[in-house]
Amino acid sequence: MKTTHLGRTGLTVSRICLGTMNFGPYTTPEDSFAIMDRALEAGIQFFDTADVYGRQAGRGATEKIVGTWLAQGNGRREQVVLATKVYGATGDGPNDKRLSARHIRQACDDSLERLQTDHIDLYQMHHVDRDTPWDEIWQAMEQLVAAGKVVYVGSSNFAGWQIAQANARAAARHFLGLVSEQSLYNLSARTVELEVLPACRAHGVGVIPWSPLAGGLLGGALQKAKEGRRASERLQKSVERYRAQLETYEGLCRELGESPADVALAWLLANPAVTAPIIGPRTMEQLTGSLRALEITLSAEQLARLDRIWPGPGGEAPEAYAW
Repeated sequence: MKTTHLGRTGLTVSRICLGTMNFGPYTTPEDSFAIMDRALEAGIQFFDTADVYGRQAGRGATEKIVGTWLAQGNGRREQVVLATKVYGATGDGPNDKRLSARHIRQACDDSLERLQTDHIDLYQMHHVDRDTPWDEIWQAMEQLVAAGKVVYVGSSNFAGWQIAQANARAAARHFLGLVSEQSLYNLSARTVELEVLPACRAHGVGVIPWSPLAGGLLGGALQKAKEGRRASERLQKSVERYRAQLETYEGLCRELGESPADVALAWLLANPAVTAPIIGPRTMEQLTGSLRALEITLSAEQLARLDRIWPGPGGEAPEAYAW
């Protein structure tokens, strides 16, 4: 398994991050345990979850599954770089959500209990909170770090200017600040190239793309449809919207002799700003299939062809839209 540092830190993480959002609502605890065991065996030691994951299984259900697996011992907790998130509603009260100091403190303790551990390696703000000042947020995070409950802090779904603002306030407090950003980023969703990726590079923030296969769109959707495999209504609409591009894309993948999903992941891994795309397997087959992407090296010509099929915003701001 290839590894890299998480942003500007000395923390080493695998180039693939195991997302756990399907654990509970779509994958049984037993199958989830098997997937996590296999991931660790394959060298994937960067695991991502969130306090609100669980859907119909209940808020917090996914963290409980991960925690039960960690509690089995045999070095699981020591090997895993464990990431979770705070922001979403974990209860029905007015202070059971967002990023007030009160909610951050309570949410962290609740996550630690569900995860059956005494610390979170990467505590991520799941969304920006426009109503809470940065000094309040950073004071709460500083206290968690001082207490040994949190090691690093990250963000998710932040704009580039928010990353810069957050780290400027952290620096003023002599605090490390954000070390990672989880963003929606894939071949069909490249808006972050305008300002988020440049901000992350400038501030030493590692990028952790979520939905690297665009909800299955880039995972061979046309071929699967030909094989009679049903897709969700949302995915079917996306396929129709991007059909012409998908036909060209899947044709290129056949030419390369690689699966569309692996090419999509390899494209992300080729970007120096990217730390580790998050894969969210529902099955063991989906997990093991993702490992192939680490062995694919796309040439400059192949990357250029992908750019023509899936054009981005035109580069970084402001040159993407001005001189």
